[in-house]
Amino acid sequence: MILKDKTILIMGIRNKWSIAYGIAESAYKQGAKLIFTYMGEENKEKIEKLTEEFENSKAYVLDGASEDELVKEVFTKIKQENGKIDGIVHAIAHANTEDLHNDFIQTSKEGFAHANDVSSYSLVLTARVARELDMLKENASIVTLTYLGSTKVLDGYNVMGIAKSALEASVRYLASNLGKYGVRINAISSGPIKTLSAKGIKDFNSILNVVEEKSPLHRNVTIEQIGDVATFLLSKMSEAITGQIIYADSGYCIMGN
Repeated sequence: MILKDKTILIMGIRNKWSIAYGIAESAYKQGAKLIFTYMGEENKEKIEKLTEEFENSKAYVLDGASEDELVKEVFTKIKQENGKIDGIVHAIAHANTEDLHNDFIQTSKEGFAHANDVSSYSLVLTARVARELDMLKENASIVTLTYLGSTKVLDGYNVMGIAKSALEASVRYLASNLGKYGVRINAISSGPIKTLSAKGIKDFNSILNVVEEKSPLHRNVTIEQIGDVATFLLSKMSEAITGQIIYADSGYCIMGN
């Protein structure tokens, strides 16, 4: 098992259809002890039931992944109760519905700031606070999630594409900063998956159909497959890889149309 005796923090788990859950399943099968953060004290019972299959796991409420003091408070508690950790999965993103449904040119200042704050700055904050608290073991790995809309214009992705572009640039700069501590960071650019978040994207089913039709493998990806890619990036097997955007989309990104 490639994550045996490793402790992994997964930020942003919501339900069994989320990519974060697929990563949790894969990491757990490979021997990891799991820690989770989630939004909303009112979701405590639901999250506890969701994660009960992961033996000895713990879950912590984090109501503001882009709020400096909240992240510091929760990370301090996580370290006190669990010691140093071996990896972090950042699975957090959000944009206002109207900014996904309207033309991009209509994006409000507030909506632009919100999408970038939650979806991109939260990664920078996560890495910084983890370093400041000396929370990461040597050779630790951070993994975040992105999408092709960061580099290509995709209908309905709009401001989230801008946020993911900033996220990907942040991965490169963070890799440069974290490397001196032996810490790696990479992003997975997943193919489209029918998650709760994806429901906010206009005509999402048509995106799935296009990938199935035009990708070299002629199929969409699953949360289990993305989970396995994340587990690889969290493991010693990928210790020469940092600052990269790893495409896991059935090869769709290489096609010209």
